[in-house]
Amino acid sequence: MAGADLLVVISAVIFNRITGIYFPVSFMSMTPACTISTVIIYAATESSVWLTVAFTVDRFIAICCQNLKAQFCTDRTAAVVIGLVGLLSCLKSIPWYFMYEPLYIINNVPWFCNVKSSFYTSVAWTAYDWFARVLNPGLPFLLILLLNALTVRHILAASRARRRVRANSSSRENQSDPEMESRRKSIVLLFTISGSFILLWMTYVVDFLYVKITNESYFSGSNFNEPRFIRQESGNMLQLLSCCTNTCIYAVTQRKFREDLKNAANYTWKRIVKIMH
Repeated sequence: MAGADLLVVISAVIFNRITGIYFPVSFMSMTPACTISTVIIYAATESSVWLTVAFTVDRFIAICCQNLKAQFCTDRTAAVVIGLVGLLSCLKSIPWYFMYEPLYIINNVPWFCNVKSSFYTSVAWTAYDWFARVLNPGLPFLLILLLNALTVRHILAASRARRRVRANSSSRENQSDPEMESRRKSIVLLFTISGSFILLWMTYVVDFLYVKITNESYFSGSNFNEPRFIRQESGNMLQLLSCCTNTCIYAVTQRKFREDLKNAANYTWKRIVKIMH
């Protein structure tokens, strides 16, 4: 997840957004470069989203399906899933390469990426566009919500049963229950993941539906105060942000990750002090 999210930041934010703003005419502005960049961005985003789904499935099995945990929650299964997600994400993103055409041709060199007019009129492109949006983020929306809801229901049911057992025990007086506290943290984590994913992708989804329902083209002009541009770019910005938040939420809430991060910081500080001495 961290690797896929880092690839999103490098490809979509650094090489696409920052380079496009501060270096508007560069190697990345050539049509082959920007089309390949687009494919990498889609593939990285796809991997980021579906690895989040895979991690949600893993947590669901580990918490709710104890009989399947030993079989599926293994390093081998994780490696296979990561490989399949990466491969399928790349294959699914290849058609985006053919969506663009050169905006200018100067000295036989194609420059910039312009969306082909057939993208808005071709039945094949329309079908693929819908297919791509259903697989990301439509299906991940549903899977994350469903699995997290089932996980929360399982945790609440187990917690009620545990409270009944403790209520009948002789050691129930005002004693803290580490197991209950752990389950409460799990519920907060699951709701945070679901909420952040849905909220940050919502503008992007609404913009896509608006464009398809109204038959409006995506913004490609120069009037950056136009509401269509603000809506479209806000959705893109929040969607890119979503690729970073889930990894941070999952990682920072893990005790082992915090310990490793603290050890890394202490080691770095000791090395700096040693070098200075």
